[in-house]
Amino acid sequence: MSNGASPQYDVVIVGAGVSGNLIAKQLGVAGKKVLILEAGLAVPDSREEYMNNFYLALAKTPESPYPALAGRKGSQANPAGELPDPATLPTPRATVLGLGQAPNKSYLVQAQPTGQNAPPDPKTGEIRGLQFSSTYERNGGGTSWHWLGTSLRELENDIQLYTKYGHGVDWPLTYTELQSLWALAEKEIGVAASVVQQEPLDVVGLEYPPGYQYPMGPIPTSIVDQTVSGGVSGLQVPGTLPDTPGGSDPTMYDVFVTPTPAGRNSEPYDDRRVCAGNTNCIPICPIQAKWDPTVTLGKALDTGNVTVSYQSVAYNVDVRGQSVTGIDYYVWSRDDQGNLQKVSKSVTAKIYVLACHAIENAKLLLLSNNQKGIANTSDQVGRNLMDHPLYLSWALTDQPIWGYRGPLATAGIESLRDGEFRKYRASFRMEIGNEGWNFAVGDPYTTARDFITGTNDSNLNDGGPNGKPVRLGGTALALKLNNLLTRQFRIACMFDQSPLADNRVTLDVDPNTGKPNHTDGLGIPRPKVEYGMDPYTMEGFRMAAFVCSAIYKQMGATEFTRTSVGATGDFTYRGQNYHYYGAGHVVGTHRMGNDPYTSVVDASQRSHDLPNMWVVGSGSFPTVCTANPTLTLMALAFKSADSIIAALK
Repeated sequence: MSNGASPQYDVVIVGAGVSGNLIAKQLGVAGKKVLILEAGLAVPDSREEYMNNFYLALAKTPESPYPALAGRKGSQANPAGELPDPATLPTPRATVLGLGQAPNKSYLVQAQPTGQNAPPDPKTGEIRGLQFSSTYERNGGGTSWHWLGTSLRELENDIQLYTKYGHGVDWPLTYTELQSLWALAEKEIGVAASVVQQEPLDVVGLEYPPGYQYPMGPIPTSIVDQTVSGGVSGLQVPGTLPDTPGGSDPTMYDVFVTPTPAGRNSEPYDDRRVCAGNTNCIPICPIQAKWDPTVTLGKALDTGNVTVSYQSVAYNVDVRGQSVTGIDYYVWSRDDQGNLQKVSKSVTAKIYVLACHAIENAKLLLLSNNQKGIANTSDQVGRNLMDHPLYLSWALTDQPIWGYRGPLATAGIESLRDGEFRKYRASFRMEIGNEGWNFAVGDPYTTARDFITGTNDSNLNDGGPNGKPVRLGGTALALKLNNLLTRQFRIACMFDQSPLADNRVTLDVDPNTGKPNHTDGLGIPRPKVEYGMDPYTMEGFRMAAFVCSAIYKQMGATEFTRTSVGATGDFTYRGQNYHYYGAGHVVGTHRMGNDPYTSVVDASQRSHDLPNMWVVGSGSFPTVCTANPTLTLMALAFKSADSIIAALK
């Protein structure tokens, strides 16, 4: 525990991700002495090792390049042997990675480990016991090592959802203030986009200050985007389906394609190269044309005022009265005989910042004070866990559209993000993919294997006698694959999921004894996740499936979507099966607000209970909104940095 020594630093930050690195940089520029405690490995001088891990991985998952998966037992990332990491889930996906479904192989403890969700609650209609299917990284740079680069702004109605539509909660910020903060974040990232291209979205409430321009011009859209854009011309869809529970919005909304603001270079910027069109933005940009948090971390270190302690895992925030007095953490070291051992250390500062991910922030707050928890007068720590649950659909066009090249996504359908329908169902944005059916079925590998072995996992090999699969080789195989793979595309719909108090992160401990049921390799209790969806969110799925099918019909494309894959991630709503994926957009768990009895932090992400502690990141979001969260969580980090500097003065 902290021994009450004089502060060693002005600020200690837990976590070297988007928020932590940005706040550290701003503080370093202001001349403040900062220590970052980072659980993961040091940022490598070269990403060559990560690239090799990616190339050699059988499953090209978001985590495949990074050390936690690349080297497990006995590796530098996993010195003690059994160290489950947040990149592993107890799901069929983990089986693909060769990690199995044993609880001791997965870091997140699911309330319903089999994935067999309960029937709908008769009063609320919620389906509980769903698997939370998003992962994250413990690595220098955090989860945004493998972000796509999507840098969308929220809509004004996203942050006033309750006032406008009577659903969710409002944010304690004005849209005008967020516009200024987004501009700072766009400059830091280096966002490539055109305001003119975004202006048609004023129909859903996207606005810019007069004269605003992005740091760079837009990334060119793909042939896939251009084909979809032409194909949906003139299409309109209703706000709700006729039998939507609670009410209806018969307004017809235009469906049109908009280029996506991207956190990658369309021209040389910030000493980084121009995007070369590699399709593996997720999980790793091979030339660092895409911004990631290590870019900002480098700037922080260049100030000479910021130090990073890697492989340092915080396990307790020491509190005396109404102040944080220190952070206790574990590090690995070797004794005189060369044996690895964990060592407990403490560090003190004037101000403390928790910036270690929505789930880890909640876990650390609940773990502190001998598992009694801190900063939780509101009883909101760990609650309101959200993601952008994702509905995936895919189709085959009648002519080649040449996917599998360029960034993974360069455009989407944003015109359906807002409307009166939000009184009755969840909104969603639609991302158009440039990687064929890679996300959907694992192509180009799956279809190639089907025609080589005579299987039909892709549903494309049914052209033989009596509709049975065939086997091909040589020129016939090449011609068949050229014909099919060049016509594939997909659409991913991401939903503004409801904040539910029972969707939460807790500690996986025995409620009677407080002893851990499962621990990580350091002996720290692992986070337990309870997750479900309400009818408002699930009605969004029903509408998304309708809209996707309408788009494919309008385009003359043949849809191949499987709405159920018979695995974890399935649910049934109003007699129809749906499969959902995690978008990796983990939000909620320490929501911000003006009332200390209903929120954990204020609008600057300062703890209501402990004035010298900030809890930052996407966990502060009161709602998940309709845009990918990275740009906004960075914008909030700018606001937090300013408030910390003011407090230090």
